[in-house]
Amino acid sequence: MNAIRKKIEKVMYSEEKSRFFSFEFLLLVASAFYSVIIRVRNRLYELKILEQNKLQCKVISVGNITVGGTGKTPMTIYLAEKLTLLGYKVVVVSRGYKGNFEKKGGIISNGKEILMGPDDSGDEPFLMAAKLKNIPVVVGQNRYNDGLIAVRNFNPDIILMDDGFQHRKLFRDIDILLLDSKRPFGNGRLLPGGILREPAASIKRANTFILTRSSSDITAARNAIRTVSNMQPVFEAYNASYFFRVPKGVVADPVACFRSQLSHDLGHFAKKKVVAFSGIAGNNNFRKTLSESGCDIPEFFDFPDHHRYSEDDMGKISKAVRDNVAEFVMTTEKDFARMGGKFGFPVDLVVVGVKMCLKDEKSFTEFILNKV
Repeated sequence: MNAIRKKIEKVMYSEEKSRFFSFEFLLLVASAFYSVIIRVRNRLYELKILEQNKLQCKVISVGNITVGGTGKTPMTIYLAEKLTLLGYKVVVVSRGYKGNFEKKGGIISNGKEILMGPDDSGDEPFLMAAKLKNIPVVVGQNRYNDGLIAVRNFNPDIILMDDGFQHRKLFRDIDILLLDSKRPFGNGRLLPGGILREPAASIKRANTFILTRSSSDITAARNAIRTVSNMQPVFEAYNASYFFRVPKGVVADPVACFRSQLSHDLGHFAKKKVVAFSGIAGNNNFRKTLSESGCDIPEFFDFPDHHRYSEDDMGKISKAVRDNVAEFVMTTEKDFARMGGKFGFPVDLVVVGVKMCLKDEKSFTEFILNKV
């Protein structure tokens, strides 16, 4: 299965044209069928044949148009904290992908205490609940029902809908769309032949765009957006990395760790031998971050996105540590959340996270306040 997954991902991220009757060609045929389904669905919403449900509070959606890590979780955390500081009562609603409560829904956090572990809530909602103090988090694939739970239990001013761009059943007052500044639309193809979740022209529904992982020159990204958008405002964001350490052999409380003192200089691990692992959409990006920080990575374990770790997985990683005489194990905060405090390692574990930083925070804040 892992080999097939990697073969599909290679096609999804490739810019090459496919040959007839090749594996790539079959994926593009599947993309064509998927495109028809998505276009029909969107048209039904435009004609109001499919109706949106509205809640008794403001709703802000944070989403993307591609699969993969564009920074939805860091952006949702950023917005939740920012709006709370501005005096709004905020509740986060997230799908809880692959969590036990994804279908039936439930409250992960009431803002004071965590009521579910990562197996029940899903990794991303658990991470947000652990990091967000005094901000409730509700989980479930039916966002309207989740919103009703939030309104009934917490009476919020604003609901933040994580990963909500494609969830059109719930009306939103602001649609924030995150786009990767390096490749905003990937290779331009829809799933499974590319990384687009719906046609690029669908970005016209958004109220604003945030170009994530922004560099000094984003001219190409802006031009690509301009060709299919309605000239909505574009903001730029970049990631600031941080980390915390879990001592060797310790099975740590993840909530306490996420709320512990953070460090921000990954250069501390330059020339250190580390074994790293991740099971996120951007495994290559995580590995690149470590390499650019100067880490010596003799072995990197690449797991599927949202992978649930087992004793066998941890055993393989620990063996690699011993075989390579590594000084540290390194992973992402999403992976650490998914581990649920169940595993320890023969060396210190370094957990790396990212914080979303807006380049023009003042203008972005004004934009949001004008809308709510």
